[in-house]
Amino acid sequence: MRKQWRLGQNIVLCWSADERGILVIFVPHYFLGNFCARPGVDGAQDNEAFVRELISGSRCKPREEFFDIANRLDIAPGFIRLDTPLADDPAVVSAVEQLIKRYGLSYVSDRAVLLFDIAEFSLFTPFEQASQLNSLSYSLNSAYNKLLAKGIEVHFSRTTTGDGYYVWNRALGAQANCDLFFFLLLVVADNAVARRASHGNTVPVIRVAYHVGSHYELYQAEGVNPTVHSYIVGDVTIELARMAEKAQPQQILVGHFETASQCAPEPATEPAAPVSAPGFIEQCNEGLSALQGIQFAGKTVERLHCGLSRVGGGDERRAVQRLLITDKHGLSRHAYNLEFTLEFEDRTLTLGLPESALPDDSRTAKPDTPMGSAHRAAVAPGLTVDEPTLQEQVEELASLLQDRFEREPQESN
Repeated sequence: MRKQWRLGQNIVLCWSADERGILVIFVPHYFLGNFCARPGVDGAQDNEAFVRELISGSRCKPREEFFDIANRLDIAPGFIRLDTPLADDPAVVSAVEQLIKRYGLSYVSDRAVLLFDIAEFSLFTPFEQASQLNSLSYSLNSAYNKLLAKGIEVHFSRTTTGDGYYVWNRALGAQANCDLFFFLLLVVADNAVARRASHGNTVPVIRVAYHVGSHYELYQAEGVNPTVHSYIVGDVTIELARMAEKAQPQQILVGHFETASQCAPEPATEPAAPVSAPGFIEQCNEGLSALQGIQFAGKTVERLHCGLSRVGGGDERRAVQRLLITDKHGLSRHAYNLEFTLEFEDRTLTLGLPESALPDDSRTAKPDTPMGSAHRAAVAPGLTVDEPTLQEQVEELASLLQDRFEREPQESN
């Protein structure tokens, strides 16, 4: 594999078992870009969609499908001879899959990713910067251990951005996305507790963004081998960077996304309908009871609650406040402000940027202000209130009621 990889000059796309070894399809690293730029032939699937499907999920292909792929790519397969044939065993196939991915490129269509960004990082001394990165790294490990004690294991990976970290769960699926959200909350809480007990600039003030989307995953060359840890880049990391760029210190932003519901019936008889970001956060909030009893600085958490900032009247059915973030390129995306509280026996810790801390004019914005209207109250440079239309509110409420209706029979059982 290493010989055909050639220090990253080539990447592997897929493989198939053979009685004398394994068949592999290697292509130059620039091949996929050129191939995707061409349209499909004779009404075939779009080339870019074909490649994304090819590098998603399992790379092990049945022999006939393997050669069909080689014909479409117009690439001659390679062959690696083995002293003994591969055992037809799931554990063996899984081990080969993990090895193959290190020499290739993967595509993931739906994964939650976090961005922890240290505010004013460039203004600190190198020693303070190193201390703050170490403190944030410890908060990640502390959150992992606290969740593990509750039976929730987040197989997290991270890559540094220089002044923070991208973090994601190596596991895939709706529950993995929810677990990563719990991980976010505990990291923010651990950081806040450490900051209250610290002196000087050794513990960072952070801003955090959470989003679900697509990305590519790759392993870079390190000496003569690919790295053990992967890197990710794609729509989800781009959205996170633009969100964090406009976020205020201590603010937690949630992207505007749709993802699978983690509250789907078990066993599922059909694919669960996707839920929007507000619905997903509501479901995660209902699951926070599983984290009761976690300790911070020797004090036990008796209750946890999170929710998106709302606007309008004083009841529970106020409209979720949607923000419009415009980046330096003039491109816009929507996001939501997250509020989080932990209740201890003797006090309550409020995290994130509370709705009460937003400028007064943003809190009085009408919930049915049409998108594109001139009535947009400033929250921060490049970040404005963009409330949903009345029709969008009705559709969102209907979605939440439908989701709640589907869960009630299970709860009663």
